[in-house]
Amino acid sequence: KIEMLSRLRSKKEQKAILEGLADGEVDIVIGTHRLVQQDVKFKDLGLVVIDEEQRFGVRHKEFLKQIRTEVDVLTMSATPIPRTLHMSLAGIRDISIINTAPQTRLPIRTFVTESSDALLREVILRELDRGGQVFVVHNRVQSIDKLATSLRHLIPEATFGVGHGQMDEMVLEQLILSFIRKEFDV
Repeated sequence: KIEMLSRLRSKKEQKAILEGLADGEVDIVIGTHRLVQQDVKFKDLGLVVIDEEQRFGVRHKEFLKQIRTEVDVLTMSATPIPRTLHMSLAGIRDISIINTAPQTRLPIRTFVTESSDALLREVILRELDRGGQVFVVHNRVQSIDKLATSLRHLIPEATFGVGHGQMDEMVLEQLILSFIRKEFDV
């Protein structure tokens, strides 16, 4: 049984998942920092996989240090923190390097250009024409609605959703699920 534990789950769902972890009913749990809280108990934890360890705070890392003596830990990062890299180079940790992309992976193409509404419209419509969706990342919650309004005017044939980390958890979860179900384009 596979579960996901994060702040995006309701309190009732979190409680059921925590009970499943404690009694061994849950085999695999995928989650956020929520997994390293004190109320999380594992019946028989065997493997911890950590993606982007540098995003964890000191308290979370201390928790992970404690469980490392009892379970196998796989840490993944495109940009390892110096301490972790040193531990690997010193032989305290094993290191594996993935040098090749999956066979079907297309090379990433990056373009640096002047800000251009025409280009933005062109690339978004190209993605929508091929049946895809577009995920726009904006760095300011305060101006995200202004950006969305601008994009709506620029590409009126597209449908839009707006989400950010300051939204109510359940509203944000529903928005993400709507995007996954392709209920809107951008």
